Amino acid sequence: MRAVIRSIAPALPSRGGKFLGEKFAFALAFFVLLAMPGTADDLGDGKRGAALFAKCKGCHQVGKGAENGVGPHLNELFGRRAGSVAGFKYSKAFQRAGSKGLEWHADTLGTFIANPRSLVPGTRMSFRGYDDPIDQADLLAYLRTFSVSPADIPEADPTARGIDHDVDPAILAIAGDPEYGAYLSSECTTCHQAEDSDAGIPSIVLWPEEVFVIAMHAYKDNARAHPVMNMIAGRLGDEEIAALAAYFATLEH
Repeated sequence: MRAVIRSIAPALPSRGGKFLGEKFAFALAFFVLLAMPGTADDLGDGKRGAALFAKCKGCHQVGKGAENGVGPHLNELFGRRAGSVAGFKYSKAFQRAGSKGLEWHADTLGTFIANPRSLVPGTRMSFRGYDDPIDQADLLAYLRTFSVSPADIPEADPTARGIDHDVDPAILAIAGDPEYGAYLSSECTTCHQAEDSDAGIPSIVLWPEEVFVIAMHAYKDNARAHPVMNMIAGRLGDEEIAALAAYFATLEH
């Protein structure tokens, strides 16, 4: 995995002069890897990941005797449905995510530890995420050792899975026009609150542009199932999605 990340990152495009390799290498690496059983080493350096887990220990326990604390324990994390640890009181955001079918696999965990709120908007988890894709891979390699091994039983969750949706780098490189996005935004703000509230509806204010674009294209391509969002995203072109992303990424409230 580490070799794949390093080989992909230099080839990725830039947006407005800003190199995007670190933001997309991890996700693209999962797209390149085959969905097959393997060991935690397929993800990264588990020993280094143990050191990185120090940032997580204030809220999460893992290993023998792990219990729920500020956050749920992380034993048997891979293959688990989000929001399903018995005895832990989850936020409404996580309850919604779990009820909609979010499961923890290498790809979804990679997205979450990079930016928790991009995958579960409204989560009360305050961790800002690991920006470095190598750190993400190593942390997942460590956590993978506390889930059942694919080498032990065939039904175990694979170490690496192909991501269920990818976006052409050329689309991600489109520089959106925030003024045009403001013009288009009224249909979005019918449900999503411009003041960054997430009461009942996830907030989309101040999302990173690339996260917004990927999410919208997932709805556009029906990789995410939501009738209203599928309909709205299906009517939008690439330039319009980029414009909305640029607008909401910088919206003052």
